[in-house]
Amino acid sequence: MKKQFLLPFAFICFLSILFLCFKDKPIESFISSLSEEQKSKALLDFDHEAKTEWHFFPGAMYEREGLSFSELSEEQREKLFDLLQAYLSKSGLEKTKTIMGLEAVLREFSGDSVLRNPENYHVAFYGDPLEDEVWAWSFEGHHVSLNYTIAGEKITATPRFFGSNPARIPKGPREGERTLKEEEDFGFALINSLSEDQLEKAVFREESYKEIVTINQSVVDPLETVGIGFEELDSKQQKTLIKIVDLYLSALPKKLSQKRRKFIQDEGFDHIHFGWVGAKKLGSAHYYRIQGLSFLIEFDNSQNDANHIHTVWRDFDGDFGRDVLADHYLNSPHHMVQ
Repeated sequence: MKKQFLLPFAFICFLSILFLCFKDKPIESFISSLSEEQKSKALLDFDHEAKTEWHFFPGAMYEREGLSFSELSEEQREKLFDLLQAYLSKSGLEKTKTIMGLEAVLREFSGDSVLRNPENYHVAFYGDPLEDEVWAWSFEGHHVSLNYTIAGEKITATPRFFGSNPARIPKGPREGERTLKEEEDFGFALINSLSEDQLEKAVFREESYKEIVTINQSVVDPLETVGIGFEELDSKQQKTLIKIVDLYLSALPKKLSQKRRKFIQDEGFDHIHFGWVGAKKLGSAHYYRIQGLSFLIEFDNSQNDANHIHTVWRDFDGDFGRDVLADHYLNSPHHMVQ
């Protein structure tokens, strides 16, 4: 009797192991689900010019390379979300999906199904993820731009952009929803906790910008150092500032966010500055930036009567993997000069 159950049990164990291995590799799962025609759109040369081009405009306003979400079956869409989940935290994926869903809200408000299309998002791979040690990929559409570069064990995840229009849904069944609520409210909490002397340093301009300053530039250098320095804040205010930085990092998987957080900590929090522009309460245009030695965060809510948010994280050396690629080409045996 025992022998009769031995083979089926072993087979079940084998299938379970196979399933777990496959489940842990969403990149293979997604790419293997694509037809040859779909692969021809999704898989591009590593040096393709589009790799370092990005934007947060709607798809109808900015043509993108890659494979459109609208060209995927339901099963392929789920596999793509599995892939995104591997490169985002749970909250990061939920934020991405929610922002995509806001296109349906805008379509309902405007009646424009061309400009406002929840399926006009594109995924693109640069290089072959199944064969190459170095490759990159992006997922992008209106108010979402996620850019990853992989070089062996190293991963970079910038530029990283999230936006929200409307920032607060003004009517309908979802009235009152605020997609990037914490990014905005934590900023208000910090600026409104400052003393008059601190405010004189933190507020570096009265009228808000109409857009994030760095817009969609491919390469970003440190902006002028403005605002109040970390060391000029009291301990509670410092914790709030770190909380904002951690919030932006929380879109990444835990291991990746912790690594980036440690790097910033090792650089020294005292190099971080917090600058504010515009109103200090909801309803009027406002902007803030957080800048350290290696990174820049920008937040803007100015358009559409201050109901349209743009946020971005930029790495001065690491955007589009420039730092890990330089290190890889310098130290990889395949690229070292004999």
